[in-house]
Amino acid sequence: MPDVEHATERTHLLPHLVHDRRFSAVQHEADADSVISTHVSKEEQLLATTAVGERLPYNDYTTIDWLHDLVKDSFRSRLIHTQPGIRGALASAFESGQGWIAAALIGVLTACVAFCVDVAEATVSDWKFGYCSSNVLSNRENCCTDRHPFGTAKVNLAEDCSEWHIWAEGYWQAFGIFVGFALAFGVISSSFTMFTKSTLPSAAPGHGDSHPRSLKEGGDQGLVGKSMYLAAGSGIPEIKTILSGFVIPHFLDLKVLVIKAIGAVFAVATGMCLGKEGPFVHIATCVAYLVGMLFPKYNENGRKMRELLSAGCSAGLSVAFGAPIGGVLFSYEEISTYFPRKVLWRAFLCSLFAAMVLKALNPTGTGKLVLFETNYGISYSPIHYLVFVMLGITGGLFGGVFCKANFWWSKTFRKNAIISRYPVFEVFLVVLATGLLQYPNQMTREPGDVIIKNLLVDCRGSKQTWVCQQEATDDKSKYIGWLVYGTLVKLVLTIITFGCKVPSGIIIPALDAGAFFGRLVGQWITTISPGIFAMVGAAAFLAGVSRMTISLCVIMFELTGELEYIVPQMIAILVAKWVADALEKDGVYDLAQAVLGHPFLDADHAMNLVQGQQELVQRLIPPKQTMHDITVDVPKDNKIAKRILEDKLEKLKGRGLMDAGLVLVQDGTLQGYLAEGELDFGLNHIGQHWDSTSRIRVLGEAEEGELDLSMFVDRTPLTICAKAPMEYLVEMFGKLGLRYICVVEEGSGKLVGVIIKKRLVVWLESLKH
Repeated sequence: MPDVEHATERTHLLPHLVHDRRFSAVQHEADADSVISTHVSKEEQLLATTAVGERLPYNDYTTIDWLHDLVKDSFRSRLIHTQPGIRGALASAFESGQGWIAAALIGVLTACVAFCVDVAEATVSDWKFGYCSSNVLSNRENCCTDRHPFGTAKVNLAEDCSEWHIWAEGYWQAFGIFVGFALAFGVISSSFTMFTKSTLPSAAPGHGDSHPRSLKEGGDQGLVGKSMYLAAGSGIPEIKTILSGFVIPHFLDLKVLVIKAIGAVFAVATGMCLGKEGPFVHIATCVAYLVGMLFPKYNENGRKMRELLSAGCSAGLSVAFGAPIGGVLFSYEEISTYFPRKVLWRAFLCSLFAAMVLKALNPTGTGKLVLFETNYGISYSPIHYLVFVMLGITGGLFGGVFCKANFWWSKTFRKNAIISRYPVFEVFLVVLATGLLQYPNQMTREPGDVIIKNLLVDCRGSKQTWVCQQEATDDKSKYIGWLVYGTLVKLVLTIITFGCKVPSGIIIPALDAGAFFGRLVGQWITTISPGIFAMVGAAAFLAGVSRMTISLCVIMFELTGELEYIVPQMIAILVAKWVADALEKDGVYDLAQAVLGHPFLDADHAMNLVQGQQELVQRLIPPKQTMHDITVDVPKDNKIAKRILEDKLEKLKGRGLMDAGLVLVQDGTLQGYLAEGELDFGLNHIGQHWDSTSRIRVLGEAEEGELDLSMFVDRTPLTICAKAPMEYLVEMFGKLGLRYICVVEEGSGKLVGVIIKKRLVVWLESLKH
């Protein structure tokens, strides 16, 4: 039986009772001794004596109670800071420093994992071309130079490296080996991902209102849930869902972290149009969760844990691109829904430590954080602003087309019975198409990060690369054709790749496509380096896909080290966002959430939707039958027959509304709210020694020998008038982080309904269509 300090939001509802005077009668019952335990923290025990009531650890796919966790943290803080003596002073000091210690530790561990993934991916990816005779575990660059991790490059050996052996001299033999290795890596990556399959309960409330199902039909969960592969994709849509307050079980476990890291190595090595920056964000969040489990301050509080997860996300982008400031802004702009200033500061520290450790480990062997360092040595003219605007328009068109096409592909091709049943087969087909289409082009043959590096090159100082050699020729028609081919192939392959059941990110493929198009445009503008347009085009295309703005601009600066070109990037990024928004309002991560079916409340988007509807709160009041099933009329003695509550619980489970509960009323006046999880625990664990004829106290003070569930009742539920504008409801759910809100009648104050967060989310989703 786990210790109280290790109870988390994923802990199952284990039998336990708090040490409360109202349980004195139960504790004298010999049959009840076996269910008495200490699985509630001291703060929850204190909350049991207040009108707020205590909560059990959050169940799967439920919404955390932000307000309750806020009060719970206040109890914990007061308990620590009121301790006397030296021990109290030390405890207070540790309490104040827990967040900083945890943030630094997350940064260090994330950098270590990223180092292993980077080194392994570079080696495995080069195995498609050949191997190093002196060290088979060395990649091509390390084999042929003195550039190694933990050190810096000193001597660049000849290009014709004798220690690097290619598999075959002939084009077709090398082509076949390349595709064969890519297919093998794809199957390995996808097979590892299959080990993280998980079944989640239904996330769509409201369906049970119209189609109630019994437990016999729906099992313990009532409504049939859905399956997902926890290590597939970037993980960013799921992280956004978690940070918004929902619980996705096991998504941040150590097992998922390990498989995500291994899968990312082989997925990127295939050469598919994906990157490892998304998986790095997921890995960093897993590290943050595992570190947070070591600190009671975060382990026992869903709200505080999410603060730490937001800080941890920044480390993912920091190690993916060597962009510590960009990582902080990415977490703030793209992922987090709750980001107070203290989280900003800790994210800054976390990202800093991640960058420091990664630079010391030096996975690339350059000794620098900047991945694509450039030095064009020339500025732009005002006339070039027109070109940057054009790149922004094209990036917006690319992003809008990509989002619509990828959403359509996910809703059509991936719904095919064979593809949905055998996801490894889909990966096999995508890798095969990728290998066949990308190998003929010298520029698309390399991994995604190498492609960007080659396309950003300034050919004035070096003629060694293939790109510079082609641009030095008089006839560039064939080279221009390969640039056009690369742009189109990247668009098509990225559409069919994003969403495959392998760890993958969208940032690198979008940057690749933009760099191809920018370099193409640069062939007709000879006044400045084509690499500048490749850099701006890369930013524009990524902005069109993801709708990132400030964070993207900073990331591009940190990626290239070119502060001079921030203004062109700002222009292209803003124009791309405007154009993409005109074509498709949702970015790629928002659409991915819709495809995956995760409940997510974006307060800004939600407000834009409801402002055009002129709806009132009464629009979301559940049907009369539902309200009858979840309403309990409490007699004057404040006791309810156990069989009545058991019947109510069965109906709740049959509807699959895991965030639902019972509202307690007396003479039509709201008295409290009893959540489904606490009701289930109280009846089936605490009340297992009482028969169905027993009467359960739900309000007031308990008497000797009574079964008392009043400790679980929230006697301070928030209410809203049924005639209030829908904007009020969206603001309350979005800003206060509510799980539910009770609706009362105008004038009389009588209870007329209960709205849970998921019900609002589903209604908002319906407005989009």
